[in-house]
Amino acid sequence: MIIKKGVAASIGIAIGKAYIIKEDNILIKQKAIPKEKIKAEVKRFKDALDKTKKDLDKLKNKILIVLGKQHAKLIDVHHLILKDPLITKEVINLIVVQGINAEFALSKVLDKTGADFEKIQDEFFYERKHDLFDVGKKIILNLVRKEVITLDKLKEDVIVVAHNLYPSDTLHIRESHKVLGFCMDLGNKTSHTAIFAQSIGIPAVVGLSDISHQINTGDNLIIDGEQGVVIISPTEEVIKKYREEKERLYEEESYFQRLKGIPTVTRDGHKVTLMVNIDSSDNIKDLKDLKSDGVGLFRTESLYINRKTPPDVKEQKAVYLSVAKAVNKKTVIIRTADIGGDKVTDLGIKGVKDEENPFMGLRGIRLFIKYPDMLRTQLKAIYMSNTENNIKIMIPMVSSLNEIQFVKEICSVVKNELANEGFILENVPELGIMVETPAAALTVDSFLNEIDFVSIGTNDLVQYVLAVDRMNPYVSNLYDPYHPAVLRLINVVIQAAHKKGKHVSACGEMASDPLAMCILMGLGVDSLSVPMKMYLRVKHKICSSSFEKISSMAQSLLGMGKSEEVKEAVSEAMK
Repeated sequence: MIIKKGVAASIGIAIGKAYIIKEDNILIKQKAIPKEKIKAEVKRFKDALDKTKKDLDKLKNKILIVLGKQHAKLIDVHHLILKDPLITKEVINLIVVQGINAEFALSKVLDKTGADFEKIQDEFFYERKHDLFDVGKKIILNLVRKEVITLDKLKEDVIVVAHNLYPSDTLHIRESHKVLGFCMDLGNKTSHTAIFAQSIGIPAVVGLSDISHQINTGDNLIIDGEQGVVIISPTEEVIKKYREEKERLYEEESYFQRLKGIPTVTRDGHKVTLMVNIDSSDNIKDLKDLKSDGVGLFRTESLYINRKTPPDVKEQKAVYLSVAKAVNKKTVIIRTADIGGDKVTDLGIKGVKDEENPFMGLRGIRLFIKYPDMLRTQLKAIYMSNTENNIKIMIPMVSSLNEIQFVKEICSVVKNELANEGFILENVPELGIMVETPAAALTVDSFLNEIDFVSIGTNDLVQYVLAVDRMNPYVSNLYDPYHPAVLRLINVVIQAAHKKGKHVSACGEMASDPLAMCILMGLGVDSLSVPMKMYLRVKHKICSSSFEKISSMAQSLLGMGKSEEVKEAVSEAMK
């Protein structure tokens, strides 16, 4: 029996036989193309591009029907890659200038671009590297005319094991109804495969490094999507234990459904505002069905991705209005776009490229200060959408008072602009910030007279406080939300905000972690915002807790010196 630890991508337990998806390792040899055949070789490459485009069109139509808009957008990414000069010009240039075959020219361009992608440290955009190679693989397969074996032909229930899964693979998983769960070498919590697994409710563990090389088709597997664990060749005793746990989780999930619409209140009567995070307006139906206390974090980056120009006021307004109306006058906190400088050139804005570390570079409010028209457009759309008076604005990546004052100046410009256009602004949205940099946390008391609320973005705050890139496999084990420095800094923010009567919310992984969320509640956070798939689970945890016990426990944690002591104390208090 072998136990492998990875990243928990989608909760649940799967027990079954492994099915390995082999990478299409095509041996590409360099061939010299005679001058008189260069045109024919270029045409062969262009024909492969056309064939790939038609394949993508068919795939997108199927994904729209089976998976919906959110996943179909991934194919739009692939269409853009097909049009990229890297593919349409550089490959052809290599064929013509160096007189080499199309397959080899394409592989050279992909290898060089892949090396460039390695420099990008933003986890979302790092994921785009795999989209590039997926498209490249499709073109090469069309060049060599090789048929691909797909998952929709499966005859029995299996657990899929792969190096990586692409949009076409996820579609076939959905169509087959034979996939109990999946695990793979690559991926993280923001990868499209993780989002896909969560959306259809199958267990998944990703980021396992080399598991596809350690398993053979037919091996017995257990996937624990909550703990991020994969067990290879488990014993009968372990299988029995996990079957019992799977049955318990099924009964638990059925019970959770009864919690929809009832107040989120602890056993001793303390009311907690529990909200959800959303990434787009595509899941409006699920949002309505969940009956949450509102949207605590509406990430707007998806509006800016995979396009050549930024979205205009009309497009943004339609999206914001649809979400604001879906929550039945409950609060919607819209975070202005937190896009990195490495994507600005894709939006038709020149002058920013080749950042060594985009994750700590020109992103969030920093980018909008450099390009204020983008902020003005987004704020104008938000202002015009606030017809229900339930929208609030949140600014990401703040580190100084000057940045807040800059935003307020743009807000004044937007108000005047709307007035001049004859738009009657009845409801001015409240303005808040995300506290995710140590600078913002340590100086938040100087910000509070300028803003209406704060939201602690725990994911970034933890990694910035500890100087740990949670996507870096060499140091990701040091990413520790229970570190005393993290807890003390969070307490500083909460105490400072409450002294000024300001509301404090928290989002990120800590908000839905069973132990960490209890610490946040105990330290005095006013509201939590969690992923939709975790909402009822978190709600149940809150309703099963004693606020008095949590509060007394949380304060005692601030004097501890090690995270192990913190976790032990919280676990004991929660028994």
